[in-house]
Amino acid sequence: MGAASAEPDDLGDSPAAAPGTGTPGGGPGADRGESTFTVLVAAGANLGIAVAKAVAGIISGSSAMLSEAAHSVADTVTELLLLTALRRSAHPPDEAHPLGYAAARYVWALLASVATFVGGAVFAIYDGVHTLAVGEELGNPTLSYAVLGIAFLLEGFSLRTGVRQMRGEARRARTPLRHYLRHTPDTTVKAVVMEDSAALVGLVLAAGGLTGAHLTGSPVFDGVASLLIGLLLVYVAWVLGRSNVELLLGRPLPAPVREAIHAELLAVDQVHSVLELTTLMQGPDEALAAAKVDFRDTATAAEIEWACERAERRLRERFPQIRRVYLDPTPGAGQRRREGLDPWGDAGEG
Repeated sequence: MGAASAEPDDLGDSPAAAPGTGTPGGGPGADRGESTFTVLVAAGANLGIAVAKAVAGIISGSSAMLSEAAHSVADTVTELLLLTALRRSAHPPDEAHPLGYAAARYVWALLASVATFVGGAVFAIYDGVHTLAVGEELGNPTLSYAVLGIAFLLEGFSLRTGVRQMRGEARRARTPLRHYLRHTPDTTVKAVVMEDSAALVGLVLAAGGLTGAHLTGSPVFDGVASLLIGLLLVYVAWVLGRSNVELLLGRPLPAPVREAIHAELLAVDQVHSVLELTTLMQGPDEALAAAKVDFRDTATAAEIEWACERAERRLRERFPQIRRVYLDPTPGAGQRRREGLDPWGDAGEG
């Protein structure tokens, strides 16, 4: 069967995530527009915060503040890469890419995780080690505290925007928020939520290091805070990188959804059994389903063709995220034996 377009839905674990659970206003443009707004909010907040942190870090002489500045710069670069991901993945299928560009989102999101590691984690760890080994000259921390307070409010607003979108997606997919955050195929919003969460923790660490250094006069507290910020960014980069690599390599639809697809195919007239079922997530709101199907031996060619049409319609109605359905009529084990073929061997071997 050829592929055809359908309106998307979130890819939750529940097989009931079907018509009526998609984004109000419907269509991939609605979800993509919401994700774009979330990323833009995060980018705007991080850009302003990065400049303020850098100035405060220079004035106060705090390595933790400079690490936080590098953290915000890395986050800004990350958001720009995520915006690129959203724009590139929006291109419709063409002759060069017949399955579309949805996977481009994961390529750019993977580069964003690399930017987090290189631009934030490496600098923070280096600066922390340098401070512990060489020391630092502490200046007036007043500006740093003011910047940390303002940054906390801005990062909190950005996190609130991302969590609100993710909570709505989890609700539509009928999946707990924590589980959805871990397994969501929308890695752009996942990146915003994780990076903003890490930013808030980083701000607390920077404030703690700055306070400890000025109360004791020892730069050790500041250096340790910088190291902890770097390790935090390493963790975030690793989690985001792993998620995107997994989706690039090819992640199937959740097991309950695959079982429901299997049942839908068996419910179609003329279908005797489903020999093999393959599903693939191609993007946050796009999936493919392919199956080797053993049709009843008494079915005519026309009946098999219409059975394929009915199967595709049933799947796309229940699971709007499935954009393409491919069914391969394949002889079952009984027919292979009758024809003198190895039931588990190649169909062409006599």
